[in-house]
Amino acid sequence: MTAFATASPEPPRALRARSFDAAAAQYAASRPSYPPALFDAVEELAGRPLAGARAVDVGAGTGIATALLDARGAEVLAVEPGDGMAAEFRRTLPHIPIVRGNGNALPVADARADFLTYAQAWHWTEPARAVPEALRVLRPGGALALWWNTHALDVEWIAEATDRAGRFFGVELAAEKSKVAHRVEHADPSGRLRFSRRTVRWSRRVPIDTHLANVGSHSLLLVTPEERRAAFLEAERGHLLKAFPDGVVEETYDVFLLVATKP
Repeated sequence: MTAFATASPEPPRALRARSFDAAAAQYAASRPSYPPALFDAVEELAGRPLAGARAVDVGAGTGIATALLDARGAEVLAVEPGDGMAAEFRRTLPHIPIVRGNGNALPVADARADFLTYAQAWHWTEPARAVPEALRVLRPGGALALWWNTHALDVEWIAEATDRAGRFFGVELAAEKSKVAHRVEHADPSGRLRFSRRTVRWSRRVPIDTHLANVGSHSLLLVTPEERRAAFLEAERGHLLKAFPDGVVEETYDVFLLVATKP
């Protein structure tokens, strides 16, 4: 066992949530985007197109999903709590309005949105507060869409990398994928929403440095002491070079999507 493989207690959620602000540029440059098929599925499950719709993108971060919603023709308002993430958003998407806030208390008028979207963000909310807020902000028939890029664990190198990361953090990371589904499908304490589910597989090819920057932009690593983080990422570089000797990594994702419409 390597020196960096000893697990530390999991840091508080609030600390992890704030960790992205200091790494906003890294996040914007390295995190994966989303495929067109995802937005096709959002429209199908919502029963209406994004073009011409009013969308509120919550936990917008640096604007990865917001930009794609805008490109589909939606009129988008972004909501983001973090200083650093909001600053990066404004730098790259100055034409799209952004307000400060979070899903537990949306700074948005009643019945404003045709779509309320959360890309990689719903798990930072408190559903007992976020669901009533979603119902308040959505118009009748409006759609709440939640999605995550999750690792395709049936791909051998991804399963092996996930196992290594799990040993490093002392958690069963492979089980986290199923926890996402369970947590969200049971996320409405009021029972007023019924989610439809879709999974969209896609992949991208990136240099090893971009892949490692992506790995390093996740909250568990961002709050890890620098020396341990650097040692883990350097060890990962060695493993990746064996799997991808040309230095280009093919990342494969399953986008887990849930859509519910307001009654």
